[in-house]
Amino acid sequence: MEAYLKATNPSVAQSVLDMVPLCLSEGKTEGVRGDVAFAQSCLETGNFGFSGSAVTLDQNNFCGMGVTSNGVKGNSFDTPQLGIRAQVQHLKAYASTEALKNACVDPRFQYVTRGCAEYVEWLGQKENPDGKGWATGAGYGEKILTILKGILGTAGGAASSAPAETEIWYRVRKTWADAASQKGAFKVLENAKKCADENPGYSVFDESGKAVYSSAAAFKPYLVRVTITNLNIRKGPGANYDRTGKYTGIGSFTIVDEADGEGASKWGLLKSYQSGRNGWVSLDYAKRV
Repeated sequence: MEAYLKATNPSVAQSVLDMVPLCLSEGKTEGVRGDVAFAQSCLETGNFGFSGSAVTLDQNNFCGMGVTSNGVKGNSFDTPQLGIRAQVQHLKAYASTEALKNACVDPRFQYVTRGCAEYVEWLGQKENPDGKGWATGAGYGEKILTILKGILGTAGGAASSAPAETEIWYRVRKTWADAASQKGAFKVLENAKKCADENPGYSVFDESGKAVYSSAAAFKPYLVRVTITNLNIRKGPGANYDRTGKYTGIGSFTIVDEADGEGASKWGLLKSYQSGRNGWVSLDYAKRV
């Protein structure tokens, strides 16, 4: 990230370079990629040159937070770390429904519909299937990903000179002709596949209309009976995922999806955690009813 910034803005202030690691540390705390937050800052501040930006360096606001219309100055923060923390928390608000780890310093956190933009592409309102997002400008998320690709391709303080790959959009629809059914458009194929998997009956289409991936057949939910009191609920399908700190207890529960994962022959997603897909149990300890 530092090498990219030096290459794109040779006159960048040392104080800016000194704060770059904060993107990673603050991101790690909240489970947000720090390099994505940094790429967004590069977009919003013109690689920290602040030319044409609504905010200034002394505001410690590196993402245009609070700039809701032309002429609005935006929020200010006492230190660079607090400004970056607020940005990371705002990104988490869009990407997830999980609680913050640090005390909230984001003054606009409460205005976000939690979990409405799971993918960087959806940070742009025009590309978001629900019309929500960080910014109104077309291709906002795509611009962040383009900068991120430049960061990841930077070595030795100079941007990679390799020819740019042709960029294409992957669209998730029921059929290519049914544009109204579109769930989203993605630059990253894996993100498009994940979206299709979460919407049975949908496929991923390239720009020519060719189906490059189809979701599995619709999963039929079923009931299981748990007879132990301490069956852990984990945030993902595997013993390598963090525990939620909760147990199912003894009773009957609806499983809405299955997945392979570490530590069990099969993992099941509990219905009460379906929206966030963050409540999984080992089916080795549950008997199908």
